[in-house]
Amino acid sequence: MTMQTANHPVTFEPASENTRLLRDAFGRFATGVTIVTTGSEDGPVGITANSFSSVSLEPPLVLWMPDKGSRRFQYFEAAEHYAIHVLSHEQAEICSGFARNAQAFDQLTYRTDANGVPLIENCLARFECRRHAAYEGGDHLIVLGEVVQAEMRSGDALTFFAGKLGQITPQ
Repeated sequence: MTMQTANHPVTFEPASENTRLLRDAFGRFATGVTIVTTGSEDGPVGITANSFSSVSLEPPLVLWMPDKGSRRFQYFEAAEHYAIHVLSHEQAEICSGFARNAQAFDQLTYRTDANGVPLIENCLARFECRRHAAYEGGDHLIVLGEVVQAEMRSGDALTFFAGKLGQITPQ
């Protein structure tokens, strides 16, 4: 492994003893921030996720990847219906709330759809999904969803980069 000095790169081979380096390298990719929600026997459940991507227009598919080590994994592994909410920069507290608590709906304005999925209001975009497929992805599950309903609005995006929340403002 090569260590960084000043602004020189860190070069390493990923291994079990340096997962923090790999995590930090992954964190160099700026992403939006989402909350994924579903209904459960324990009530509405949500999880903060930045592992989200559009996949296809025909059919309309998106993917996200819950961590198998998460206490909330059981809910999303079994979910046939869920919603992915793209957060605005004004919703940073929502992001933090769900990062700590799966049932962080107490302070939120939300409604429940016909499939029992909680829908958070005032997001930049929301994708209501039906599970299309799931694939093993190491310590994560790759969940592919078909978008059955979508909503969007204008605003500034909440971003995640190098472990910190930020904001992107459209020009």
